[in-house]
Amino acid sequence: MSTPKVRFKGFTDDWEQRKLGDVIDDLKSGLSRELQLDDIGIPVVRANNVDDNKLDMKSEVKYWYKDDPQGANTSNYLIHKDDILINFINSEAKMGTAAIVEDEPLRDTIYTTNILRLRTNEELHPYFFLMETNLAEYKSFIKAITKPAVNQASFTTVDYKKYDIKIPNYKEQARIGGFFKKLENLITSYQRKCDELQKVKKYMLQKIFPKKGEKVPEIRFAGFTGDWEPRKLFDCLDSIIDFRGRTPKKLGMEWSEDGYLALSALNVKDGFIDFAQDVHYGNQDLYDKWMTGKELHKGQVLFTTEAPMGNVAQVPDERKYILSQRTIAFEVKDDIITENFLAVILRSPNVVDDLNALASGGTAKGVSQKSLEKVSFFMPSNIEEQTKIADTFSNLDNLIALHQRKHDTLKEIKKYMLQNMFPKK
Repeated sequence: MSTPKVRFKGFTDDWEQRKLGDVIDDLKSGLSRELQLDDIGIPVVRANNVDDNKLDMKSEVKYWYKDDPQGANTSNYLIHKDDILINFINSEAKMGTAAIVEDEPLRDTIYTTNILRLRTNEELHPYFFLMETNLAEYKSFIKAITKPAVNQASFTTVDYKKYDIKIPNYKEQARIGGFFKKLENLITSYQRKCDELQKVKKYMLQKIFPKKGEKVPEIRFAGFTGDWEPRKLFDCLDSIIDFRGRTPKKLGMEWSEDGYLALSALNVKDGFIDFAQDVHYGNQDLYDKWMTGKELHKGQVLFTTEAPMGNVAQVPDERKYILSQRTIAFEVKDDIITENFLAVILRSPNVVDDLNALASGGTAKGVSQKSLEKVSFFMPSNIEEQTKIADTFSNLDNLIALHQRKHDTLKEIKKYMLQNMFPKK
């Protein structure tokens, strides 16, 4: 196919197949040196700075001398706006991944030896080519030219230039590149909002619960005074629903195509249920035999005991669920603690530290009911104060989830458009 399924209005010509080497001006590897953590001259782009089409020079940056002690001319390795940086000596998973220099660097910046700097000519739009590096055909080509090695795989510039690229006229390339650039900026914007809200949440968790050895928090809602009281976790609970080790096979049954969804440790995330992970269903017979009348209810606190340990979420709705692998549910004494507050305090810094200290095991840490007996914390006895604290974090979680959904939706749109705005080879 020489034209894509989805196209901007006004463009009808067939796309032309070219060799990559014919539509670029420069393809050059970087400078090989023992880089330094201290800022001794100029920043150096490394493989870890190139990720998901973005160039990140805000973290894990290393440096080299502007006047190279070994006599190399570092100006030959400077990066500029619209340069595309490509991993070509790395792990096989990173091979061919690329990022673009979106703006002229504020200070001279060079790149290291395991990265290629590609500069397009007047026939190839830089951002159009960046999007090409996301296509399945490009990734298959990279896999075909990559030479595996014990430490790091690699490919040659000679082979890379042989890539067959289909391109429309430059004006259409610019429209496509501009569309994806705006889409990428939106995706980044929503991810940034999520990250910022996660930082706010972390800060609030540190400030709205007392530090170790203290009885009152640094931040408190108006109208509430007095010390918080010490409580053991088990003093706040009527019971724990724990079906660890239970499987359909042990019950003489099997999972079904539909029915009641099973919630395992893989579904319980930090504050929400991920319905896309580890999806299993049980029919009515399995549900009855498994749950033995101990039905979960909306708002009930779920806790993962291992792999991963310590994730906390609440049953999200009125539907019936099967409480599955490595997850337990708490029945609270509602005259002492609300379910919403318990879900928050279990994620507070002191409790998280205690859980990690009590956990056993190697790679997959776990915590037993016996260990949970030792968990304690300071909490307000006033249910109204508990409610205000829980509502604060519920609002934060809802905002984070909203931005995350928008981010994920835009990622899906990008995936669809990449599949349909470029012709199949």
